[in-house]
Amino acid sequence: MSTIQIDRLLDTVIRQDCSDLHLSVGRPPTVRLNGKLRSLQTKVLDPDDMVALMKSVTPEKNQQELQEMGGTDFGFGYGDQARFRVSIFKQKGHVSMVLRLIPSRLLTFEQIGLPDIVQELVRRPRGLFVVTGPTGSGKTTSLATMIDFINTNFDRHIVTAEDPIEYYHVHKKSVVNQREIGADVPSFAEALRRVLRSDPDVILVGEMRDLETMEAAIRAAETGHLVFGTLHTTGAAGTITRIIDAFPTNQQAQVRVQLSTSLLCVLSQQLLARNDRPGRVAAYEFLVVTPAIANLIRENKTFRIDSAIQTGKKFGMQLLDDHLWQLYAAGVISAEEMIDKGKDPGDLADKVHRSGGLVGRAELDEKADDAE
Repeated sequence: MSTIQIDRLLDTVIRQDCSDLHLSVGRPPTVRLNGKLRSLQTKVLDPDDMVALMKSVTPEKNQQELQEMGGTDFGFGYGDQARFRVSIFKQKGHVSMVLRLIPSRLLTFEQIGLPDIVQELVRRPRGLFVVTGPTGSGKTTSLATMIDFINTNFDRHIVTAEDPIEYYHVHKKSVVNQREIGADVPSFAEALRRVLRSDPDVILVGEMRDLETMEAAIRAAETGHLVFGTLHTTGAAGTITRIIDAFPTNQQAQVRVQLSTSLLCVLSQQLLARNDRPGRVAAYEFLVVTPAIANLIRENKTFRIDSAIQTGKKFGMQLLDDHLWQLYAAGVISAEEMIDKGKDPGDLADKVHRSGGLVGRAELDEKADDAE
């Protein structure tokens, strides 16, 4: 199998607007389209095919890392059509690859359905803006949209630390410097340590994955910078608890105080398959830190945050399940999809039944039990 083949596969991904391409020994190339996996009508891949495919796109240093560490990640541009984020790993002694399509076109707030208040929050001169959600929930796209909005409308120095760089930003009204972990700087923590010397206004931390990075992000937000960071948590209250719990017990009270003053908001998102037409739609949970919520964080009462979000609608806040219900009621998503992605599946199922809708009851009882 030659490199022509990989080009044909990538062309298919772009043409059909798939999100990912999976290449594994023992099955044909497989794409993820609207959240579902579909095999392409080509030959089943053997070990030699996989090695040839891997070598056709993988830089020398990543091939070396694959040999030494059993895995490697990188990004590459495919002409001017798109970029791909690539994860290569070994399994059962063979090479496997997953290529994620990163669209080259940046989207607007309206196109991805971000809450209106986000536009006001990204104008703030300082604070921590956390975007959370499981892998593949569109966090990177939401952040790229916000960075592009700042870049288009304000004169700021924007510095990002990403692993790998996905969306490329050109300088518009702002100056944008994007640093890739592994290529430009060894780690997120090191990138954050250095960034404060480069006169930044806006800092994007691709992932707040360890204590050192979280500490540095909070410190940067406190010292007068707008900091964007991501976590793989679900739900706004759970995100705050997760940040605090990452710190040693004797520092947690201090971190609660720091967060209560520096945290701007938490945007938690999920991507769902649409029911009304092909494609996917995002559902959001949104917490804006008001003085009342800052008090809850300080006093270690994060368990009361969900009800505070419910009463904070005038500040643009919403709970994930409420947004899922709106999408379901509007016919955009199916009941099953809503219940799969909801935080309280049992409650959502009851609402469906009360409104005269139907969902497989046995399946639901099982999901509700899992959730408990």
